[in-house]
Amino acid sequence: MDLDLRKLRYFVAVADRLHFGRAADELHIAQPALSRQIRALEQDLGASLFTRDRHGVELTDAGRQLLADAGPLLASTRAVRRRVAAAAGGKRRLMVGFRAGVAVIPAVRAFEDRHQDVVVDVQRVEGDEQAQMLLDGRLDVGYVRLPIDEAGLRVTPLYTEPRVAVLPAGHRLAGKEEVAEADLAGEPLLWHGDPGTQPTRRPLRNAGYPVRGVDETLEHVAAGRGISFLPRSASVFFSHPDVVYVPIPDLAPDQVCLAVAASHTSPLADDFVAAARSTAGITAECGNYEMWQRGGELAARDA
Repeated sequence: MDLDLRKLRYFVAVADRLHFGRAADELHIAQPALSRQIRALEQDLGASLFTRDRHGVELTDAGRQLLADAGPLLASTRAVRRRVAAAAGGKRRLMVGFRAGVAVIPAVRAFEDRHQDVVVDVQRVEGDEQAQMLLDGRLDVGYVRLPIDEAGLRVTPLYTEPRVAVLPAGHRLAGKEEVAEADLAGEPLLWHGDPGTQPTRRPLRNAGYPVRGVDETLEHVAAGRGISFLPRSASVFFSHPDVVYVPIPDLAPDQVCLAVAASHTSPLADDFVAAARSTAGITAECGNYEMWQRGGELAARDA
């Protein structure tokens, strides 16, 4: 029996809230009807997905596995709808996402030489959204920085680049030509993800301030709340009067990859990946100003 996507959406709503009543309100259906749909899904799968008692609702092992698999599956169905709607509108478009500091224009130009009838849009994304935007179809191709949850994605390594330490202008090491990882022992680190994703051999203590994106990182560093690390290319474009960048050669390099949703079978996306790989050397050396300037030209052209 095929998996019923409607029942799967109902399951995710309950699993996210661990409460049948709140999930029913969110879905705009009656709670008894929702309970019947969940029981039917459990019968379809031959497994119990929730435990229910006077203490509340909890996921079983089978339920946790289904929740992990449900996200990419539901996102891929939304992506299909978006692509069909775009094709029905008579336009061929390719949406390319990129992270701060990654120059997309060499690949865009190479791609447009072969596909002059395709409109290429570019959009900057942050680390916490890059996987989801690919899975739900908002992006066709993405330049991503590792780490990334690769579930449901095809990820192709492109190039690496060194990192720099991001320090307050008055920091004791701000005037150095370069610093070593050991020089920063004990420093509070402003980091956007799990400490295990830090590029250090010995993770630094978390400064305790959540950061999202380069701009927020620079503001916190400037305020003296901690230090951070950025890819060298990001430091070329983003400047701040109260922040300095210092090379840190012994830090693990940043890895830039191309990612496409595994469910997205598109010759155009494949051609763009080929163009990006053929221009990877240029991309790694290209300045950020050109990328942003060209991105503005593309946006103005398509307005």
